[in-house]
Amino acid sequence: MEIRTIKDIENLAGKKVLLRVDFNVPTNKTTGEIDDNTRIVESLPTIKFLIEKGAKIIIMSHLGRPDGEVKEDVRLTKVGEDLSKLLNKPVKKLDEVLSNNVKMEISKMQNGDIILLENMRFRKEEEECEPNFTKELASFGEVFVNDAFGTAHRKHASTAGLANYLPSYAGFLMEKEITQLSKVLYETPPRPITMIFGGSKIDTKIGIIQHFLDKADYFLIGGGLANTFLFAKGVNIGNSLCEKDKIDIAKQIIEKLNSKEGALNLPTDVVIAKEISNEAQTEEVSIENLPDGMKILDIGSKTAKHFSEIIRKSGTVIWNGPVGVYEFKPFMNGTKEVAEAIANTKCISIIGGGDTADAVKKLGIPHEKFTHISTGGGACIEFLSGEKLPGIEILRK
Repeated sequence: MEIRTIKDIENLAGKKVLLRVDFNVPTNKTTGEIDDNTRIVESLPTIKFLIEKGAKIIIMSHLGRPDGEVKEDVRLTKVGEDLSKLLNKPVKKLDEVLSNNVKMEISKMQNGDIILLENMRFRKEEEECEPNFTKELASFGEVFVNDAFGTAHRKHASTAGLANYLPSYAGFLMEKEITQLSKVLYETPPRPITMIFGGSKIDTKIGIIQHFLDKADYFLIGGGLANTFLFAKGVNIGNSLCEKDKIDIAKQIIEKLNSKEGALNLPTDVVIAKEISNEAQTEEVSIENLPDGMKILDIGSKTAKHFSEIIRKSGTVIWNGPVGVYEFKPFMNGTKEVAEAIANTKCISIIGGGDTADAVKKLGIPHEKFTHISTGGGACIEFLSGEKLPGIEILRK
């Protein structure tokens, strides 16, 4: 895929650049402090490049889901403070998205200055990609740079709409994501190809599963997702999380994969408990012997060993979604075993953002142990499903 990148922009000095980033970082609900600033750190190469070239940088992002309303707990103030520390440079955080004050502050900018606009999603017009709002936003800049891969699957004003009014380019993070994921989507990756799916919802994974049904060799399924497949096979899953309205889809996938020997790998043993907590009393049982009233919260040790054996003989591994409730220690082992098996295997390994990336970080496994850890969860899945992402289509040459 050929796209216009930030390196294609001529004479950046003095140019007002509207830069869309993904600073939707996890924060502490009590203090508001940032729990993990990985997404901010990943944006630094693009921001530093623009500073060095003497651009006037107007940064746009969202945080959380304020649904078009001003909500104090998702203001970008802490994000601005963190970015300022990382750059060792002042970042002027404004409290609005559009206003005369914003226009005045932009008019006073010097080359290399940075302004951070308030949470884009405080304005309902952002998600609606409303033309008048988008046009007024575009009037702030001369160039649009999209470095927010995590929101590339959204057709919002600041992720795609601005391209109707301004020349648009990809930042370094966006370019890196597209390059790495394209190797799997458009090229012929080393075999065997193993897909690992966890998390809770089947509907977010359907596209990528269907896209790779005839391409991948092994499908390893854990997490709450596996419960839906087990239930579809008639297995008693007790009080476990399960999307019973997706049973027909699960059955179709099972039928398709059963035609390929060894392709579908579901848990054969599981870790169960009555409650989800760090103090939970756990038990490991085979899936045929699940007591009533219990919840499946992780894959068992035999399943983890089986998954690891498949991973170790794989040429390419794509992993999206933890295989257990990894946030709690009693249910972390399955995800740990899978992550370590991938990290210690010489294969192309793509980790699909969100909770999966967070799990890898919590486990303390160095990022360089993987080929690519995506900053986008939903965007990564949709891209690998072969879908066209609005925030990327606007960047094509």
